[in-house]
Amino acid sequence: MADLNRLLESTSRTFALSIPALDEPLRTEVTVAYLLFRIADTFEDAADWPQARRVEALAEFAAWVRDVAAGQAPNEVPRGASWNQGVAPSEHRGYRELVAATADVLQAFHDLTPAARAAIGHHTMRTAQGMAEFVTRADDEGRLVLGDLADLQAYCYVVAGIVGELLTELFLLAHPGLEPRRAELLARAATFGEALQLVNILKDAASDAREGRTFLPASAPRAEVFALARRDLDSARRYVLDLQQGGAPTGLLTFTALPVAFAEATLARVERDGAGAKITRTEVATIALALAERLAAGDAAF
Repeated sequence: MADLNRLLESTSRTFALSIPALDEPLRTEVTVAYLLFRIADTFEDAADWPQARRVEALAEFAAWVRDVAAGQAPNEVPRGASWNQGVAPSEHRGYRELVAATADVLQAFHDLTPAARAAIGHHTMRTAQGMAEFVTRADDEGRLVLGDLADLQAYCYVVAGIVGELLTELFLLAHPGLEPRRAELLARAATFGEALQLVNILKDAASDAREGRTFLPASAPRAEVFALARRDLDSARRYVLDLQQGGAPTGLLTFTALPVAFAEATLARVERDGAGAKITRTEVATIALALAERLAAGDAAF
């Protein structure tokens, strides 16, 4: 678990703050799921790789996840695996270390309960396959351009909406008392993920463009994308409140509410200051403290 935590801290500031709030076994399950999705995301975003290599890496990874999900013990990464040859998939040190530790992450995945492994494996394969489809749409120079708002939402579903659905399945497995809220949670699960992804896309628009990815469609006025993000964040709030009304423990509420609160503050900052704007560490701490005080007092998360 120590190695998984180190990989988490080196690849995600937000989730490194929120995942430790979860109780076991959910904490390990969500950590493993996050790392698997991050590996797929690293292959999708490998700007220095040709299109065919990115697609091949995603296919190899999905096949390996499928086999481990079925109960096969993972071996070391095959020497011929596309991601082990030549140019690294990312300049980000944490992402490179994570890809190098793929076999270790898959071993941790293999060690989960069959039910958790089945859920994580199913959704990881879905996102890897969906990512590969978007990669194949890139032009000869590797640039991906999304066509319209519906196309943007389809992309967000593949890379984040599926995450929301997976998390919901894991929450229901870990906390059977949430079962009466199943319908409400599943109805908002994908939007919960989409909300966080849309804010990241708006925040990172400039850096994404430099790397050949244009997620903000030229046909959609920026105001429409901000409006969609705000609607999604409102739905994400209601998702958290559904969890709270269903009796979810404080750790689970903290895990889901913190990213939403951070996203709301980030969206306001980006709308005011433009792409690239971020909330400060002091603001992060203030938001986290305010949430902790609300939950400790028995008040609504939002």
